Amino acid sequence: MIKLRPYQKKIVTQGAKIVTRYGFLYLAMEVRTGKTLTSLSICNKLGAHNVLFVTKKKAISSIEEDMKKLKGNFNLLVINYESLHKVSHETIWDCLILDEAHTLGAYPKKNKRCQQIHRLIQIHSPRVMLLSGTPTPESYSQMYHQVCGIPSNPFSYCKNFYQFAQRFVTVRQRKINSLFINDYSDGSPEILKAMEPMTISYSQKQAGFKVQTDEEILYVDICDDVKGYIKTLSKDKVIQGKDEVILADTPVKLMIKTHQMSSGTIKFESGNSRVLCYRKARYIREKFHGKKIAIFYKFKAELKALKEEFGDLLCETLDVFNTTPRSIALQIVSGREGISLRKAEALVYYNIDFSATSYWQSRDRMTTKDRLYNKIYWVFSRTGIENQIYKAVVKKKDYTLNHFKKDLVTLTHDGAADTISQDQTA
Repeated sequence: MIKLRPYQKKIVTQGAKIVTRYGFLYLAMEVRTGKTLTSLSICNKLGAHNVLFVTKKKAISSIEEDMKKLKGNFNLLVINYESLHKVSHETIWDCLILDEAHTLGAYPKKNKRCQQIHRLIQIHSPRVMLLSGTPTPESYSQMYHQVCGIPSNPFSYCKNFYQFAQRFVTVRQRKINSLFINDYSDGSPEILKAMEPMTISYSQKQAGFKVQTDEEILYVDICDDVKGYIKTLSKDKVIQGKDEVILADTPVKLMIKTHQMSSGTIKFESGNSRVLCYRKARYIREKFHGKKIAIFYKFKAELKALKEEFGDLLCETLDVFNTTPRSIALQIVSGREGISLRKAEALVYYNIDFSATSYWQSRDRMTTKDRLYNKIYWVFSRTGIENQIYKAVVKKKDYTLNHFKKDLVTLTHDGAADTISQDQTA
């Protein structure tokens, strides 16, 4: 049976009291401080019978492993959010654990998973625990839909998000494509203050983590023809190939297509994807030869490039990664939460996401209480936009269209190309 750390034991005792009093708990423990094990231990202390644990698909196996180590005295079902519709209502779920709860926080309207969770709560009336190292990563306004389905939440007097916004949000107007829309992102700190009685926050520093994280940017020269594609697309907004078309008829599409091509891939109007340049994938294979690494990629075609370069040396599942010498490739948004990459010698980013949340969450995947050093590598094309994205996200700012418009001028180089052929992929 696994032994809890002293701070985890204290949180279990405190958390059980909060759940008993309020019917729910927000466990805001930072990455790798053990919020999964702590939440399961709280269920044990509460004498739960049937616990439903909702998480990301990639995290299911590690949570089930934690349960085996804990030897909990309750029945546990671990599912991913996409499988919520399969949950049997014949079983009475007396405790519900929501991992990465901030993903329920879309606004002003509820997202689908939020609606499904609220229905579960209505049917079973469970005690609820919400888990997240970053409860409101982009806006305090994200808190409302995370908890509004819980009857005892502190905002229950608000019938909907708009009533909540009248009390807690400074609503502004933003102009998008000549239209003015309401911007609800400026939530008041009073939102978190209202949640304080139901919240336990705990940081890596409080847990005694002493890890040093070093980051290094490595530059690769992208293929000349790809540089030409970027210049042509920024000028003409379209590239017509023999069988495929690249269309950037809006500023957002131009930003996304430029981002893709900066790393050597493209998704066409047809929905098909292609690797245009293998230099990044080849560089990673050669640079980290003989090392067990975790690679984060953004676009689907980037995984194709990695697979072709690494072959059998690469896997896509944690079970294989943890039990073999293989390296692992993970899509950054799905891999940034709920998983441990403690067996990786280094994290390597094939590409970078526009989201600051992706940056801060994914870079901590190797961290453990006993690990003293993390090494992170970013592989950027020398003339792409990745470096500009990096400058934004390290400051906890998302990379936006406004950023891109300012950076676009740096992407225009000599050597335009207006067709794409099958043999221009090396």
